[in-house]
Amino acid sequence: MSTSAFVRVCGLAAAVLAATSCTSTGAEPVDPGLAPRGTVQTTATPTRQDLTNKVSLTGKVTMNPLFGIVAPVAGQLRYWTVAEPTATPTRPTRIATVWTDGQPTNVDVPAGSTFGGRLVDDRATVTAGMPIASAKHAGYGIVAEVDGEQAYRISDAAQGTVQAQIKNGPGPFPCTLLGTIAALPAGTVPAPPPAQPDTDDRDAPGADTPAPPPRQQEPDTSSEPTGLRLVCTAPADVKMVNGASATLELVTASAQNALVVPVEAVAGGQGKGKVDVVGADGAKVTTDVELGLTDGKVVEIKSGLTGEETLAVPGPNLPPGDPAGQVEPGAGRR
Repeated sequence: MSTSAFVRVCGLAAAVLAATSCTSTGAEPVDPGLAPRGTVQTTATPTRQDLTNKVSLTGKVTMNPLFGIVAPVAGQLRYWTVAEPTATPTRPTRIATVWTDGQPTNVDVPAGSTFGGRLVDDRATVTAGMPIASAKHAGYGIVAEVDGEQAYRISDAAQGTVQAQIKNGPGPFPCTLLGTIAALPAGTVPAPPPAQPDTDDRDAPGADTPAPPPRQQEPDTSSEPTGLRLVCTAPADVKMVNGASATLELVTASAQNALVVPVEAVAGGQGKGKVDVVGADGAKVTTDVELGLTDGKVVEIKSGLTGEETLAVPGPNLPPGDPAGQVEPGAGRR
């Protein structure tokens, strides 16, 4: 390389270094995609809508399903003597009375079903909602076994609505609930009274004819115990096939025109929660709220908000609670 070329290269390098040293400020570049810590990126406002809680159960079409009859009130239970039916009852069958402070409350098996057996002792003290008798529906029903974790979700849904769908068959159609979902113990029927002795005159015609052998008494146990189950019946015009699979959708609770917010905006559960309310200046204030129903997307706000607020999404981070029984360092020292 000639001397003149070397001078030109060195001069250019020096100029580049000089330009770099003049334009550098020494500050780190700012990523435009990152906002300062604490800045609210997403917000939501409360809205109003109808809300329902639903539980989906898997069941089967079953002939003559067994279901439970419960005590309508608390008190002393007195059973009635129920005659063996000769046909499917078309009217309710009186099976017991619960006495409370001298006032009777009757207990009936609904029409279309027969008395199955007693589940508690006569004259026992019972509580409202306690299964006291089993009954057998005459005909087809849909039986869904209930998981123990679902029991409390649907235990208060006796007045709720049920929609049924037969797999590869009819539906959806309304399905009428029968009895209770509580597990039933074995039902028993009291033994019949002893037969009266024959007082006919031994000299009457045919007196020497041997008497027929005594009739064998049926076992007292009339129904086997069941697990937690839900039993419902379809409308008369729905064709049923014994053993067919079915899906039941039970509405356990509902609220009309409820104030709701996205579940992501709420921290907490079991009726109590917190939300971050965003002010006009962008500052967040954590507010306590009372929670209601949820469908997994929104949750009902029963109190704590007016509906005009702007909420930060996601909601506040709740500090973890102290482990049960953990003692802080130095606690108890003197």
